[in-house]
Amino acid sequence: MKISCFDTQSAFKISQKQVELLTKAFLHLKNIKTDEVIYHFVDKSSICSLHDQYFDDPTLTDCMSFPIDAFDTSSDIWHILGEIFICPQVAMEYATSNKKKPHEELSLYMVHSLLHLIGFDDLTFQEKKKMRLEEKKCIHYLKQKKALISSLDRI
Repeated sequence: MKISCFDTQSAFKISQKQVELLTKAFLHLKNIKTDEVIYHFVDKSSICSLHDQYFDDPTLTDCMSFPIDAFDTSSDIWHILGEIFICPQVAMEYATSNKKKPHEELSLYMVHSLLHLIGFDDLTFQEKKKMRLEEKKCIHYLKQKKALISSLDRI
């Protein structure tokens, strides 16, 4: 499986190895078979621009997910689960102001995005409740497997 990781932001160093570890553990937990997941770690300006372009909302957001191939494990052709855009600086700022660990906040954004790629949504109250429960289950599993992002290093 290929995990593509594009890091165009300059606030924090992102470890490709840690991204791969978290992603593979998540996919194993959810019994998801795919050939590729694509991550983009971007700065605040880029995430705002993308948020405006795709959601007609120029405000800052933490992460966005774009499913690419329909979830179908029976296919023999190359399957790309989707593309994920995350702003590590948002994770750091949120974590700092809420007395959380920045690397765990970033891990949560990754889990949240992956859940969107496999069909979870959070538009209604019930969907949000279900999403939060799944996030907690996944984070608990990833902590047990030592698969959370373990650090964010300032560049």
